[in-house]
Amino acid sequence: MNTERAALMGLTPMARVDVVVQGADAALVRGLFTAAGVSGVTVMSNVSGLGHAGWHEGRLPFNDTDALVLMFAVVDDDTAERVVASLRELLEHRPGVMLVSEVAVSRPAYFRVPGDAVASAAADHS
Repeated sequence: MNTERAALMGLTPMARVDVVVQGADAALVRGLFTAAGVSGVTVMSNVSGLGHAGWHEGRLPFNDTDALVLMFAVVDDDTAERVVASLRELLEHRPGVMLVSEVAVSRPAYFRVPGDAVASAAADHS
């Protein structure tokens, strides 16, 4: 969705960063999101899919490290740049996939660090 269309619909353009990694790397990726200033991350464990190595069937019982994990966050462009740079560096040395897409949200304050949301609200009212 382009910025103009989002504005006409009353939406705010943002970026969505998705990453699929091995379960063993999930804590590392959460740390990268946090260090980049991401205020919230959705995590889906035990995802399945077809990739370079064939089908991955999700989790074996009692084995979280072999499972694939999908994590995604919706962020502003500045935060997306930091997240993408960190994930690129990680994925040069570990298996995984990163996708970045444009999205439009109805409540942008939900996707900002709490201190930033206060500053944004103050700026909107001045």
